[in-house]
Order: sequence, then structure tokens, then C-alpha cells
Amino acid sequence: MKQYLDVLRKVREQGLIRDNRTGIKTQGLFGEMMRFDLKDGFPLLTTKKVFFRGIAIELIWFIRGETNIKYLIDRDVHIWDEWAFQKYLRINALESAFPKYSSPWRAELKKFAAKIKEDASFAVEWGELGPVYGHQWRHWSDGQGGEIDQLKMIVHRIKEDPNDRRLIITAWNPVDVPHMALPPCHCFFHFYVANGRLSCVLYQRSCDMFLGVPFNIASYSLLLTLIAKISGLESGDFVHLLGDTHIYENHFAQVEEQLKRNPRPLPRLEIIKDIKTLEDIESLEFADLKVVGYDPLPAIKGEVAV
Repeated sequence: MKQYLDVLRKVREQGLIRDNRTGIKTQGLFGEMMRFDLKDGFPLLTTKKVFFRGIAIELIWFIRGETNIKYLIDRDVHIWDEWAFQKYLRINALESAFPKYSSPWRAELKKFAAKIKEDASFAVEWGELGPVYGHQWRHWSDGQGGEIDQLKMIVHRIKEDPNDRRLIITAWNPVDVPHMALPPCHCFFHFYVANGRLSCVLYQRSCDMFLGVPFNIASYSLLLTLIAKISGLESGDFVHLLGDTHIYENHFAQVEEQLKRNPRPLPRLEIIKDIKTLEDIESLEFADLKVVGYDPLPAIKGEVAV
């Protein structure tokens, strides 16, 4: 994972301080790149422990075309709770009663997540994030009352015309962006087939280097591996193009700690369940995946900026 650490160090040493919508300043650069050859191992960060269970379950949630956090909360994954909660507070004019990141805010967030899990009607009304990733991947409006299943279409084209230069999926839909709890950060990806290997380029517009990017690297490497598997291909390169590449100022100390650490050998990813179709992937659970040889250094906690 030297590629990741090199970019992290560059941002910390050379980045500019800027304001942003979260109220927490960032230090950042624009236009960076990382490349990971999956034959060298699965790129799961080893300089701190990464929550791979959450990454895998979130990706399956995307692939299923889902946009309600109940699927995640039912599997004890809470990485999207804050976005739904903040939307709930805003719509109900409760933002002043529960200032962001305050102790009352944190306590109310836990109650909100518990109610999503326990109350199906509440989950339907308040667990919905709008037309975020899964919706765009699987239910893009064709403008005529129908839908385009981008992911299904791309899997078919990879198999039928692997030399196609249009193996592209986009989550950035200008019509739907205003209705999303969070506009897509990882917004555009492109598959490429050569020599029996499937590779993928991801363009990410907003890149939280400490918390988000390690998740994104592993998530898209997993997606690449799954699509390659059902397409009868080997996993190739994952190429990560980073737009606004930043570190939040409340992560500076954690980044300094991480940059003192040396990477350990990468693990291997095993898919235990036999998968042959996109529908097989949709039915996966975390127990169907296994990361072998993952021996990371201890986790370093950091607060997400909502």
C-alpha cells in the first residue's frame, strides 16, 4: 500500500488549507493517482485495521440497487447513519436542537439507528437516502418512464464485447443530485479487458484520504474481483483517479501516526460461494467472502465529517 501512503504524505506535506461545506477545514491537492495490481494481493490497508465487513456489505447494498440504510443497519453496518440522520433533523427542523457532533447529537443518532432497525414504517420514511449509488447503478431513469440497469448492461457487454471502450458506469446524475443525501463521491468507473484480465479505473471527485479512500480502494477492488469472477476473467489493475484529495484537520494527528507505520504484506481475497451471475452477487452475505492473511496494525479512529 505504498501508493496510498505516498499520496497521503504528499497531501499532508504539500496540501493547501481550504474551507468546505462541513465546517471542518481540509488540507488538500487536486488530481492524484494510484494503481494497484490485484495479482500482488488484495489492497486492504495494513497500516491500520480497516472495517472490511462494512466495505463488503455496503458494496453488496450498492449492487442490489438499494438506497435505504435499513439493509445496512440490520447487518450492524452504520457507515451511512449520519447522512440519513442529518436529513431527518433538517426536514423536521431539529438541527438547532441537536448541533452536529455534540453529545446530544450523538445520543440521538444512536436512538435514530435503533428505531430504523426496530420500526419498519419509520425505516421506510426516514432510512431512505434518495437516489444514491445503488439507484444510479441499477435504476437510472431513461427519461421515458423506464429504467437503465447500468451494471447488468456492462456485465453483458464485458462478456459479449470485451474490447468495447464504453464499459462505463456513472453515478453522477445531475437531475438526481439535489435529491441525494450525499452526491456521489466515487462517481464514474470504467472497465477494460486485455489478456484475460479485467481492470477498472475509478474517478472520485471528493477523496477523504484518512477515512474514505481506504474504503474506496478495497470496495472497488472487491467489485472488480466479483465482476471478473462472473465474467470468466482474472482480476487486473484497479486505477484510482483522485479529484479533490484531502485530509480533514481533525484527522491530522491520526495521519501523522499512520505515516510512522510500515506496511505489512497484503492479504488475499477468497470468494467462498460459487458465483456465476450478477444475481449470485446480489445474494452474497459477508460470510461468503474471506480475507486470508490480513495482519494489520491497530485501528486508528477518526470522526467522519458530515
